[in-house]
Amino acid sequence: MRTTLKIILPLIVSVASVSLFFAANQVRTDKRNLRNDLSRRAEILGESLRESVEPLLEPSPEKDLQYFIERFGQRDHLKGVAVYNSVGAALAITASLPAAFKLRPRAATRAAQEGAGVGEFLNAEQTASVTGDSSGSIHIYALPLHRNGEIAGALALFHDISYIDKQVSGTLRDSLLSAFVQTVLITGFALILVQWTFTVPLARTAKWLRAQRTGQPNGPPALSKGEILDEIHHEVTHLARDLNTARAAAEEEARLRDSNASLWTAERLRISLRNKLQEKPLFVVSNREPYMHVFNEKDKSINAIVPASGVVTALEPVLRACNGTWIANGSGSADREVVDEHDRLRVPPDRPSYTLRRVWLSDEEDKGYYEGFSNEGLWPLCHIAHTRPIFRPEDWIQYQKINRRFADAVLQEMEGTESPILLAQDYHFALLPRMVKEARPDARVAIFWHIPWPNPEVFGICPWQRELVDGLLGADLIGFHIQSHCNNFLETVDRAVEALTEWDRFAVNRQGHVTRVRPYPISVAFPENSHAINESPSAGVERAALCAEMGIEASLLGVGVDRVDYTKGILERFRAIERFIDLYPAYQQRFTFVQIGAPSRTDIERYKSFLSEVSAEAERINTRFQTSRWKPIVFRKKHHSHEEIARFYHASSFCMVTSLHDGMNLVAKEFVGSRDDERGALILSTFAGAAHELSDALLVNPYDISQLAEAIHRALEMSEEEQSARMQRMRHNVREHNIYRWAAHLLSDLTEIRIEIPERVETPQLS
Repeated sequence: MRTTLKIILPLIVSVASVSLFFAANQVRTDKRNLRNDLSRRAEILGESLRESVEPLLEPSPEKDLQYFIERFGQRDHLKGVAVYNSVGAALAITASLPAAFKLRPRAATRAAQEGAGVGEFLNAEQTASVTGDSSGSIHIYALPLHRNGEIAGALALFHDISYIDKQVSGTLRDSLLSAFVQTVLITGFALILVQWTFTVPLARTAKWLRAQRTGQPNGPPALSKGEILDEIHHEVTHLARDLNTARAAAEEEARLRDSNASLWTAERLRISLRNKLQEKPLFVVSNREPYMHVFNEKDKSINAIVPASGVVTALEPVLRACNGTWIANGSGSADREVVDEHDRLRVPPDRPSYTLRRVWLSDEEDKGYYEGFSNEGLWPLCHIAHTRPIFRPEDWIQYQKINRRFADAVLQEMEGTESPILLAQDYHFALLPRMVKEARPDARVAIFWHIPWPNPEVFGICPWQRELVDGLLGADLIGFHIQSHCNNFLETVDRAVEALTEWDRFAVNRQGHVTRVRPYPISVAFPENSHAINESPSAGVERAALCAEMGIEASLLGVGVDRVDYTKGILERFRAIERFIDLYPAYQQRFTFVQIGAPSRTDIERYKSFLSEVSAEAERINTRFQTSRWKPIVFRKKHHSHEEIARFYHASSFCMVTSLHDGMNLVAKEFVGSRDDERGALILSTFAGAAHELSDALLVNPYDISQLAEAIHRALEMSEEEQSARMQRMRHNVREHNIYRWAAHLLSDLTEIRIEIPERVETPQLS
C-alpha cells in the first residue's frame, strides 16, 4: 500500500494543481469577456444617445434633457445617465444615480478633454469613495458632446456590474467543483490501473520467481502476456530460464558423473572448456557470421537471422561461457547499421554473451577472394569432382589481401589478452594462421579444414601450394574430418616445403615450430526431444500432406537435401532413379524422389550452369515417365527451413547422399538424428567422410548408376526389423559423436598444447 501511495499522491497533487490552474484561467477569461462585452454595449448605446442628446443642447435644455434621459435610463444593468456642461455641472441626471454624480466623474472629464469616448471600471470601494455610499461596483462610459463644432459637455452612462461578479463567482464555484470531481475520478482510475498493471503483475512475478527459485513442481502459472511490464517480464523470464538451465546442467553433470556416461551436451561443453580456458576468451574467425542483420522489405525494420551452421551450434556455448569474440565477414544487408564505431556488437540479440566483430569486403574483394580463389580454385581442387579448378593471379592477390585483413582484425581483438586462443575455420583462411602466429607467437592457433584434402599430386596443381601449406603450418593444430585427409596433408607437406614430418605422432616441425595434424569428425546436435513420427497413420498423413502440397500422388517417398553443387552427385542420383524405374516398373506411380536443392554461389558461372543442368535432367526424366498426377522426381530448387526439411525426413523411406567427394556431409547425420522412429534407410556415398562412421548405411559408389539403382530398390524393400537395427546403431553413433564432442576434443587438444616461444638470437655484426 505504501508503494501505491507513493505513486498516487504525486498524481493527486499534479491533477489538482492542473485543474486549479485551468479553473483560475477560466474565471479570468470569463471576467474579461463579460467586461469586454459590457464595454462594447456601453459604447454602442452611448453613440446612439449622443446623436439624440446633442440637438437638445439649446439654451435652457434641462427640461427636455431630463425627460429624455429618464426615458432611456430603464435598460438592463444601466444604473443611470448624466449630461454635463462644459464646466462639469450636471444639465440632467437620472434620479437613480447618487447626488455625488451631479459633478462629472473623472471619465467624463477625460472624455471632454480628449474629445473621445472613455470607459472606466470602479469597484465597490472606489465607488464608495466617490459617492459616499456602498452602491456597488459600476462601469462609467463617457462621450464628449458637441455644439456648433465645439465640445459643449459630456454624456456619461453608468452600468451596474454586480452581475459580472455573480457570474464570475458561479464560474469559480463550478470550476472548483469540476476540478475536485476530476481529481477524484482520475485518482480512482489511476489507483485501479496501478493495481491492475503494476501491483498485481509484480506480485504475480514475485510469486512466480519464488516458485522458480525454490523449484516448486506445481508453482503458479507463467507470466501473463501483454502486460505493461513486458520488458521486465522478458528479462525475468530469461533469468528464470538461466536458473532452470543451471539447475538442469548441475543435475546432468551429476548424472553423467554417476553413470560415467560419455554423452556431450552444450552445457557439459561449456563447463568443461570454461575450466580449460581458465577464464581466457576464445577467438573464432570464419567467413560466415553466426548472426546476420537484414532489412525487412515490408517496413524496412532490421531482423536478426541465424544462418544454418553446425559450427555455430558447437562453438556458441563456448563463446558464451568465456565471453569470446567471433570475427566474420559482415554480409547482411543491415549489418553496418547495428555495429559500433569499432565494427562490433554483442550477440545473441536476446541475451548478449559474446562479441561479434565484422570485417567488410567490397564486391571486387569478395569476387576475388571468395568466389574466385576459394570457390573456383580451392573448392574444385580439393573435391576432385572433375571440374577444372581456375587459378587467376588477381584472385590470389585478393585472397592474400583478405587473409591479411582478417588477421589484422584478429590481432586487434587479441590486444591485451595474454596467451590468446584462436580457432580459424575452413579453406578461406589458409594464410591466416602464419600471419597471426608471426605477430603473436604466444597465441595457440588452430584451423579446421572442413573440406577434403586431396593427394599431393592433385594439390600440386595449385600454383601457390607452397604458400598455402606454409600458411597452414603457422597453426599449432590443424584439424580434418578423417584420417586419410590428414595423411594426404602430411604427404603434401613432404613435397611442397622443407620441414620435418613426424609420421609417428602426426606432426610437422618447420623451423622449430611444431604443428599437430589430427582428425576430428564433425557432427550435428542430436535432437534429444524430437517427436516420434513412425510408419503409422501419422507418418502416412505427413506423406499424404506433402504429396498434396506438391500436386502428386505417391505412396513412397525418397529425399535428397543438398546445395546445388557439382560435388554432391545430384545428376548421378537422378540417372539412378531413371535406371531404377526402368528395372522395376512396378514402382511407377508409387514412388517419387524429392530433391531439395538450395541454389548456391549462383554468381559463379559453373554453379549457374550446373543448376540449369540439374533442372533439365529432372525435366527429361519426368517427361519419360510422368502422368497427370505423378512424376518420378520433384526438384524443389529453393531454400527450405529446418522445419520444412524435417517433414520430408520423417515421411521418406530413405535419404540419398551421393557426394562425389565430401569432407563429411552432415545431411546424412541430420537424417539419422531426425529418425527417432528408427525407420528409414540411408544411401550414402563411400566418398563422403560420414561413410567412415555410418557403416550401417547402404554404402555406394555414386559413379556406378546400376549400383545406385539397386540401393534404391533395397532401401524400399528393406524389412522394418533391418531398418530398425541399422538405424539404432547409426543413431547411437551420431548421438555419442555429436557436434559438442567434436568441439570439446578439438578445443581441449588446443588448450593442452604447450607453447614455447623461441628466443631471438642476435646475429653479431661484422665490422
